[in-house]
Amino acid sequence: MLAKLLDYTRSVLPFDQLPKQPAQLETEEEKKQIKTHVTIKDANGILDVVCKKSKLIKVLRIVALVNRFIYNLRKDDVLRMKSVLSPIELDIALRTTIRSVQQFMFPDVIKELELTKRTKLNKSLNMFIDRSGIIRIGGRLQNANLTYDQKHPIALKPDHNFSKLIIEDAHEKTLHGGIQQTIAFIRNQFWIFNMKRTVKKWLSKCFTCFSNQPKSMQQLMGNLPAPRVNMSRPFTHTGVDYAGPLEVKTWKGRNSKKFKGYFAIFICLSTKAIHLEAVTDLTTQAFIAAFRRFISRRGICSNIYSDCGTNFKGANTELQKMLNVAKHDYKEIADSLSKLGTKWNFIPPASPHFGGLWEAGVKSVKYHLKRVARNQALTFEELSTLLTQIEACLNSRPLCPVTDSLDDFNALTPAHFLIGTSMHTVPEANLPTEKIGYLDRWKRLQALLQSFWKEWSGEYLTRLQNRPKWLKIEKQPKIGDLVLLRDERLPPSQWSLARIVETYPGQDELIRVVKVRTQNNEFKRPITKICPLPSNNIDTETTTV
Repeated sequence: MLAKLLDYTRSVLPFDQLPKQPAQLETEEEKKQIKTHVTIKDANGILDVVCKKSKLIKVLRIVALVNRFIYNLRKDDVLRMKSVLSPIELDIALRTTIRSVQQFMFPDVIKELELTKRTKLNKSLNMFIDRSGIIRIGGRLQNANLTYDQKHPIALKPDHNFSKLIIEDAHEKTLHGGIQQTIAFIRNQFWIFNMKRTVKKWLSKCFTCFSNQPKSMQQLMGNLPAPRVNMSRPFTHTGVDYAGPLEVKTWKGRNSKKFKGYFAIFICLSTKAIHLEAVTDLTTQAFIAAFRRFISRRGICSNIYSDCGTNFKGANTELQKMLNVAKHDYKEIADSLSKLGTKWNFIPPASPHFGGLWEAGVKSVKYHLKRVARNQALTFEELSTLLTQIEACLNSRPLCPVTDSLDDFNALTPAHFLIGTSMHTVPEANLPTEKIGYLDRWKRLQALLQSFWKEWSGEYLTRLQNRPKWLKIEKQPKIGDLVLLRDERLPPSQWSLARIVETYPGQDELIRVVKVRTQNNEFKRPITKICPLPSNNIDTETTTV
């Protein structure tokens, strides 16, 4: 077997790198020569293999098998190699591949080095051609206690597929290590120009690394909807959400039973006024009861915005059924109700940032609730009272200063649009001696209310101009793109693969919501819940070496 490997090495290596064969291993059979006519398309054939295969080991095995085939054609059947590929054969295949690739990468450099032994390409690296015809880096480590490959690594350009195979092979051998670890492993044998940028670019396409740390899509923050920036009666356009659970006692005495309670938050989209209602469960009937209490005190809403909770979906269905029954029995009343009816608008599923206004309201309510209740179980009456007091505090929070005067300590609050002043303002003394006509008083109240809206549009509204995040237009998702569907209940490596089947562009033609199809179902999701898979194609850039 050793004689076969030596003879095989002699047939594929240059003359000056051939190992010396011991005389005692020579036999009469090995001296026999079989004349064959083989046409070899060496460089072009190897380059085709390098460009078509996705793994370095596959390329080396193909080249090694071709080399073995050529060797076996020249030998008798007894001397032919039929075992598995050995490490020597794979190393010879690697050097053969490198020579073919470098002839394509550095044609001018090879001519310069053969003529003058110097090249104009990156003089600081002192490139040279070794005895096997491979271009290597000279460097300053000749006296270091390192291997020959470490002192004189093989030169490669970054924009060739062979460099990509080297990087991916090193990345897998380092168990999907980071950029620095992969670079350190590669430099034990190869020197790829612009190494850090090239490795970083190719590693960003690694599916295994991406699936463990996926990045969601983003898009430029959209414009505020019309209800947020136009004047309207408080709670004409309302956002609603649930929060909890809270521990609620059935009575004040000892051994009282406890059950889970919740609170519903109604927030005005234009004035940020808040209305809180305590509820006992998450059923549709409980929400409809809370909604009736709300509209009885705040008036009928023209539009309600909420997420896709089952209770909200059920409430919308129940209201539609009640309206249909009223149409059948009391047509005239139903017609009047339909004119004053409430339209329910649902944000896309699993997209809480679409309802950031009421999510921020829930956060503010919990801030006060945790500090006052301190995880104590309250009765339903105590919970309702506490929520009402928190509601008064939040409706007295300042939206913006009323004036820029240094002597004015007042601030515009949501309560100004509800009762004309802050909920916590001390009432002024009544002056019975001052005679004001009813009409004058009405005009004064109207002028006061109009001044609030003037300050709202002049001071508060202009503060909503800037975008706090998502400041640039990102790449738009396309139908057919393969993505990972984000699921907070599972680790990233177990997220489902999905394909985009439909897009929903906004008024500015930017896509923020898509419909994706998994193996079992279809989902409508915001782009923040999908992670596009890395593309296999990288735009080749002009690199300087």
